[in-house]
Amino acid sequence: MISEAEVRDFQLTRVPAAFLDDPYPWYAALRAQDPVHALEGGGVFLSRYGDAVAVYRNPRASSDKKAEFAPKLGDSPLYEHHTTSLVFNDPPLHTRVRRIIMGAVNQRAIARMEQDVTRLVDALLSDMAARGEVDFITDFAAQIPIEVIGNLLDIPRPERGPLRGWSIAILTGLEPKLTTQMLDAGNRAVTEFIAYLKDLIAARRRTPGDYESDVLTRLIQGEKDGEKLTDTELYHQCIFLLNAGHETTTNLIGNGLWALLNHPGELAKLRADPGLIASAVEEMLRYDGPIQLNNRRLLEPMALGGTSLPEGTPVTIGIGAANRDPAQFPDPERFDVARKPNRHVAFGQGDHVCVGMNVARMEGRIAFSRLLAKFPRIALAGEPERDRRVRFRGFRRLPVQVG
Repeated sequence: MISEAEVRDFQLTRVPAAFLDDPYPWYAALRAQDPVHALEGGGVFLSRYGDAVAVYRNPRASSDKKAEFAPKLGDSPLYEHHTTSLVFNDPPLHTRVRRIIMGAVNQRAIARMEQDVTRLVDALLSDMAARGEVDFITDFAAQIPIEVIGNLLDIPRPERGPLRGWSIAILTGLEPKLTTQMLDAGNRAVTEFIAYLKDLIAARRRTPGDYESDVLTRLIQGEKDGEKLTDTELYHQCIFLLNAGHETTTNLIGNGLWALLNHPGELAKLRADPGLIASAVEEMLRYDGPIQLNNRRLLEPMALGGTSLPEGTPVTIGIGAANRDPAQFPDPERFDVARKPNRHVAFGQGDHVCVGMNVARMEGRIAFSRLLAKFPRIALAGEPERDRRVRFRGFRRLPVQVG
């Protein structure tokens, strides 16, 4: 049990070590005792589903992060990236970029991707079968989104090696507490990625790809009315696409397998009825989601959970906490592959709902349907290693044996 004193002292910048292994007892205590919890620096942490949704749907809750990131990141490549990319911007830039990207990840486009994703997954599974024992993260979960985003941007396959490392370093720059090492690694990754993108974009300008399926060509050519992104905006939307697509899907697949291995009855249920794959993926997103935190800044006063918050308040939305709120989800601590309805907020809500959420869902469905069909037996083959970040929840290593 988490004590009242521990709840009172809770801060995202100095979480207990046990929180990184299992944050959900802390979330439950915060929901019950202090659902609008004060954070250092004048912000608040929300742990209830209704409050999270209210902020997501409030057009006066801004995603612009310039005021928040300036003191943390300084005048740096990380600051330029995280204040230029789609996810941390309000209209009009957010609206323009979202419209351009959505055209390449709509349902028709996703249907076109499925055959290639299935082929990729089957090849990865064949390699796993030949080896018998693998790191499920490096050898499977992380490989899928890198290939999908690489294909969306039409990055030559031999040049995709650095992408995952760049993504992890850049996203680590979003942690509530940053070290000099994190900042240095993130800034270096942004600089190297932009240097690479300059050559890639120059080549794509000379030889455009298919506007319908090549996101980079769409971003370069802009909207049909002729409005185009600046070079700086263009670089950072490409980086954003890699980061968002990589982290969400890698953690979804890794956390999802972990949940199945720890709930053998649900794994058996899913094997017996593959038609539950779609609802199982939604439950993986709810039960142990890939991204645990999101942020907004209030542009006008707002009342939440009986607390009046002034204009300018930084709000941290506890996605993982909201997704286990018993006021929204019956028996929320139970992992249920058949759970319906399941209106989780793993992808956010409102105007900023994740642009690639249906791509991630498609990847998850194919990954688990093919994995379970291929291997009658999947078991741990060593001690898993959790990622030690607060915002992102996943594994660094997940050794498994298949057969």
